[in-house]
Order: sequence, then C-alpha cells, then structure tokens
Amino acid sequence: MVGLIGALVALHVGTAAAAELVIVHATILPVVGPPITDGTLVVSDGRITAVGAALPVPPGAVEVVDAGGAYLLPGLIDLHSHMGVYPWPGGPAHSDGNEATHPTTPAVWTGDSVRVLDPAFRAASAGGVTSALVLPGSANLIGGEGVVLKLRPGRTLHDMRFDGAPRHLKMACGENPKRVYGQDVDGPSTRMGNVRALRAAFQAARDYRVARQTRPNETPKDADLEVLLDVLDGKVRVNVHCYRHDDMEAMLRVMEDQGVKISAFHHATDAYKIRDLLAAKGVGVATWPDWWGFKHEAYEAIPENAALNKQAGVVVATHSDSPHTVQRLHIEAAKHVAAGLSEQAALETITIDPARLMGVADRVGSLEVGKDADLVLFSHHPFDVQALALRTWIDGRLVYDRAAAKELAHVQP
Repeated sequence: MVGLIGALVALHVGTAAAAELVIVHATILPVVGPPITDGTLVVSDGRITAVGAALPVPPGAVEVVDAGGAYLLPGLIDLHSHMGVYPWPGGPAHSDGNEATHPTTPAVWTGDSVRVLDPAFRAASAGGVTSALVLPGSANLIGGEGVVLKLRPGRTLHDMRFDGAPRHLKMACGENPKRVYGQDVDGPSTRMGNVRALRAAFQAARDYRVARQTRPNETPKDADLEVLLDVLDGKVRVNVHCYRHDDMEAMLRVMEDQGVKISAFHHATDAYKIRDLLAAKGVGVATWPDWWGFKHEAYEAIPENAALNKQAGVVVATHSDSPHTVQRLHIEAAKHVAAGLSEQAALETITIDPARLMGVADRVGSLEVGKDADLVLFSHHPFDVQALALRTWIDGRLVYDRAAAKELAHVQP
C-alpha cells in the first residue's frame, strides 16, 4: 500500500502563500459534486485553494502526495460523541459526561470534562474522523452544553476546539430523565412530569429576565438561567435525545411554545413516523443505521429510518454515540445504501449533513475552495468493507499516517 499511495516528495519551501500540501492522482469525492478521477487538491494556510482534475502542481509546493488512485474525501464528522468525557480506560473515577444531580443543569459544559489525551480521539482519526460534537449524556432533561472539537492532538482543550463553532445544548426526553430522577421527591417520574419540568425551567428563565431588568440589584446572576435565556434568544443550538415519535412531537410542542427551534433529534429511531413534520419544521435527525431493541424505546427502530427521513427532505447525520463505532463511521453510513439511500446521499450523512447540523458547513463537510483542509484518504471507496483510512489531515496538518504506522494514540504531543 505504501507503493500505491507513494511517498511524500519534499520540494523547496516557498513563500507564505506557497502550497503547503498538494495531493495528486486521487479519486476525489467532493460531496458537493460528482467524483473527480485523477484529481488534484491544493492546500495553503490550512485551507483548500484548488480542487479539480489533473491540475498542475503549484511551483514551490512544500509537500506532494501521490494518492495513486486512492479515494480523497472531506474529513468525517460525528454529531453525537462522548469521547473525552467518558475516556478510555472507563470507570467511575473519570466518567464525567452526566451531571446527574438535578434534572436541569444548563450551565455545565462538556469542555470542562474533556480529557484531551483520551486515546479514543486518536483512534477516531485513524477512521478518518476530523470533527465531533462532544455532548453531555442523556440523564437530564437539560444536560448542559456540548463542545465542538477538531481531533487534533494537543495538551490543552484550546488545542482541540473548533474555533467559531456555535454553541450546542443537550436535552433529553422520554425514558432516561424519568428513570434517573423518578425516585426523587420532585421527580420527574413520568413523561408528563418531564414536560412540566421543562416548561417550568423556561418559565423560570423568563421570570428571571424580568427580575434582572426591573430589580437588577436585588436579583443575583444565575448561570443556569443565563444559559436558558441564550437558548430563548436563539444563541444556542438545541439537540434532543429522543427515540419515540410521540416524545419528539411533545418536544416540538414544548419548544415551539417557547419560540425555540430544535436543531436535531438524536437517536430518533422513530423519526420515520413523523418525517414530513420534521422536514416542514427544518429539524434534523442524527441516528444509527441499525441499532434496535436495546431498550423499549428502540423496539420500533427500522434500518430504513435514515433513508426515509432524508428522502423526505430531512437533514440526516449518521452518528456514533460510541468510541468504537466512530472508528468505522464510513461503514456505518454504507449500511444506509442497503436500506435505500444512494451512495451520494449516504456519504452526505457523515460529511456535509452533520456539518450543517453542527453549524460549520461553511468550513467543513465538503471539498471546496476556501474550506478547511480537513481530509481523509481511503484505500478503497469508503463504502467498501476493505476501506482503510490511509492518512488524515486537519487544517492541512497530517494527524494520522497508516503507512508509517504512527498511531497518534500512542504518541505524546
């Protein structure tokens, strides 16, 4: 395989505007257009500056990679991850994804729990994943804010944060909150209790706004209510853990009463039942291709869920929810083809669609001039079961190289 993709050819270093990386003789899947055979992609200053068929190598290019016909894609994107907050090795000592002390904890932020040296990040890079939304768990009705990361190796959270990405709030409905808090004095212990508690939380935020405006000296700041005000003001994207279609419909009613748009339902195994409603309201779906029966809420999951939603006009992301599944996200997306999606549409579920739902589609998710050079080179078509990520780049920087056998999970940054 080393012979297939060729060695890096070092050329003389040019000016600051010179190409840092040029990939030639690649089969390019740009996502936003048809495949490009014998394609060339040029990177300068961490951005894509040219992409097309058989383009000339710019003078002064720093590195040239001969792909030898291998498949070049935008870096894959996972919209639902708990890497870093449930790091390897697992255990209570550093399982920090759920602040399960109250049904509503809006002000907690997964960035404060992320272990940046979690080996799962490097393993995900080895599967071609370059960005992920790391969310709190689903114990709480309002579990807090997530953090959008680029899977760069680093020692600090700052090294991994996706600069400019919007804020994301994690919420949950249905079984989880009532199971976790059902024995508490204040509950909730039923689905109707879930809805009551959510309405009460947003009403408290509205009352708090009035109090801060009319009695500022007598009303101390409340971090949780401040976050809910930002949600009410449209400053935070809302992501809801939800399985059953009736729970999703209830959440739509609750949030519409508050004037809040839901960005996406996550897991959403019943979404196919209300796909027309989701499409009309512009609500996305993040789901698995074939998880079924692991809890009562998932008993009516079907493998055609993603295909039916996407064909109805819903933006659909294939998510992992697992440090293991994220390593083969391209194979998870391939399963949608067997369930009725075209290869192009299935590819969108791990690239441009999650980028849209993450609010970063202007930066990543497709191979276009001006976008970040987050790239993955696969040995075969990504939906081929033999496909392996040969190299992964983030902002034009090589973060994984299979040929050199440098698993960054075992390298101290």
